Amino acid sequence: MDYASSLLGLLPGTRRTPGLKDLLARVSTYLPPEQVERVRAAAEFGAAAHQGQKRLSGEPYIAHPVAAAEILAELHLDADTLIAAILHDVIEDTPTPKAEIAARFGNDVAEIVDGVTKLDQIQFKSRQEAQAESFRKMLLAMVRDLRVILVKLADRTHNLRTMDAVPPAKRRLVARETLDIYAPVAERLGLYNIKLELEELGFRTLYPQRYRVIERALKRAIGNQKEFLGKIRAQLEPALKKSGITADVETREKHLYSVYQKMQRKRAPLAEIVDVYGLRIIVDSVDTCYRAIGVVHSVYKPMPGRFKDYIAIPRVNGYQSLHTTLFGPNAVPIEVQIRTREMDQVAESGIAAHWKYKEHAGEGSAQQERARAWLTHLMQMQESGNSEEFIESVKVDLFPDKVYVFTPRGEILRLPRGATVVDFAYAVHTDIGNRCVAAKVDRRLTPLRTVLRNGQTVHVITAKGARPNPAWVNFVVTAKARSGIRHYLKSLKSHEAVELGRRLLQQALAEFHVDLDGIEPATLAAALGEFALHSAEELYERIGLGERLAPLVARRLLPVDQSPSGDGQIGQTGQAGQAAPLAVAGAEGLLVAYAHCCYPLPGDPILAFLSTGRGIVIHRETCANVTDYRKHPENWLPVNWQASDGRFFFTEIRVEAANRLGLLAAVSAAISATQTNICSVNFQHDESETATMIFMLEVHDREQLARVIRTVRRMNDVVRVVRTIAGQNRKRDIEPP
Repeated sequence: MDYASSLLGLLPGTRRTPGLKDLLARVSTYLPPEQVERVRAAAEFGAAAHQGQKRLSGEPYIAHPVAAAEILAELHLDADTLIAAILHDVIEDTPTPKAEIAARFGNDVAEIVDGVTKLDQIQFKSRQEAQAESFRKMLLAMVRDLRVILVKLADRTHNLRTMDAVPPAKRRLVARETLDIYAPVAERLGLYNIKLELEELGFRTLYPQRYRVIERALKRAIGNQKEFLGKIRAQLEPALKKSGITADVETREKHLYSVYQKMQRKRAPLAEIVDVYGLRIIVDSVDTCYRAIGVVHSVYKPMPGRFKDYIAIPRVNGYQSLHTTLFGPNAVPIEVQIRTREMDQVAESGIAAHWKYKEHAGEGSAQQERARAWLTHLMQMQESGNSEEFIESVKVDLFPDKVYVFTPRGEILRLPRGATVVDFAYAVHTDIGNRCVAAKVDRRLTPLRTVLRNGQTVHVITAKGARPNPAWVNFVVTAKARSGIRHYLKSLKSHEAVELGRRLLQQALAEFHVDLDGIEPATLAAALGEFALHSAEELYERIGLGERLAPLVARRLLPVDQSPSGDGQIGQTGQAGQAAPLAVAGAEGLLVAYAHCCYPLPGDPILAFLSTGRGIVIHRETCANVTDYRKHPENWLPVNWQASDGRFFFTEIRVEAANRLGLLAAVSAAISATQTNICSVNFQHDESETATMIFMLEVHDREQLARVIRTVRRMNDVVRVVRTIAGQNRKRDIEPP
């Protein structure tokens, strides 16, 4: 290790890149000597492993991991975490195997390093996919050991401090990723100081001009701010002392990125933001926090609706404090935070504030438990789709603007702002979400897509046999709800594909008077071998998804003496007269859809098109798109209507009428009088004084639609009413039934 020792000795250490002496000096203040020696040995091992490697700035590569370890030492983390930070690039950038790290420094260190390591050795279709997969791996490693993300955050922080030598395009990419992912992760874990530095560095890198403008404006205001806050402190401190409250009153430093976010959120100019001043009051106990808020409100009037109690209801990352906004001198708003010293420590350092050594992992702090509670459902979220879908789900779940709602038992649930009843149901339990059919909010029945507000009590009503609605994905906001719905529908789609495929194959075999259950096992096994499939269920699923044609499979399964001869066309439609049509409306699910180009209704002559990967799409025979699809007769199959069992279908009508005041309201009222729901309406008029209204309706069948059309036609101003083919492919109108 002579080379390593000499190299480490040459690292001088700066504010942005501390050297080994700085690191060892800091860890020696809280770690025993034997652990300090382990850290030194790890630095020498890392220096030897990275021998000859340099950063883009020209400095030895080992300077970076040592600096990352120094960032973690500021949080007083354990020796294993510091060693992992020093070695975090060894597996990725050097030939050193994971086993050697485990042998020298222990399995915990090796697992942390492996969790941080990127997946550069795997070939991905795009850079975005590679980044997403790398981040997915890191988050899942966090489930096993939270120290993985601590090392990654330190790595990212030092990289941002030293981005000057990196090409501009890559700088912007790293900065965007930091603001989107890493800073919110740090906030979610309560690592306030790291979060602030990541935001400031990321903001400066991504938007340098905006950063400079805001920085100059705040510097100009800082003199007035100090004088202004001094006057406020001069009034608050005596008032607190008079009430017997010992407190430290501190000015709260304004951060550029938070100012920029507030400008974006409120769509306000900088001048309206920079005059918001901040104070922090630190006291000795929770009881004193509430006494202090009373004193503060007696000195300055509070702004209505701006008091927040994060002590009684902590944020999801464990943050606790009282927040209030006061009308200061000259009505200038003052933001005040009141908290205990312990709360202040947690606010600054989060889960690292009470970090337990591995041997005491069972005694983890409340902050760590909250962090782990968030991380446990990442395992469920990863089933929601590919890596890029996963990363988007995590982004949605990271931001801490929360709504606090109650279960019927009085338990508090934290949900993102904009969360719906369905999000609440999945937050309680995945099974509750899957089976929810209705809900009561504050004892009143309410739709499942209702957006929840603070303080509401939600009671979810479930039903045995109920299942998620695919439309829920369009309005849920939590990653857990979206993941639960997609996972359930994915398995349901597979099950439905098997059932549909079996029905289609049975139908195709019936043309030859052969029953599916009568197929010889040897014949079926031979066919599966030819198709490179492993089971009959897999074959049925491929047929149901349209990836294999039932008539072709049926012909392969026929006994030799029944195999058809000749060159006749193969396809469902060619044998439509002999085959029993497939019944639709009511029994179908995800794999039977009704085309939005023609909106078929029960009673319409219909055809079904087998679409690869989607299942069956039902069209009206008069649909303009049918002409295009007829080029593939092998994908058509005969269908007929069965009882719709009270279900609704979409349809569209076009109404032309003389334009007048109140016309739309009058036509809408006439349609509603037939007990028909209007989903949407598009109103158009031109210089000819004729208005055109296109109504999207929900009806049971053609008879109900006919009643609507007759009712509207009887109106005096109406010129014409027709049922239309909707969408971009509208080619002609179809006269009403």
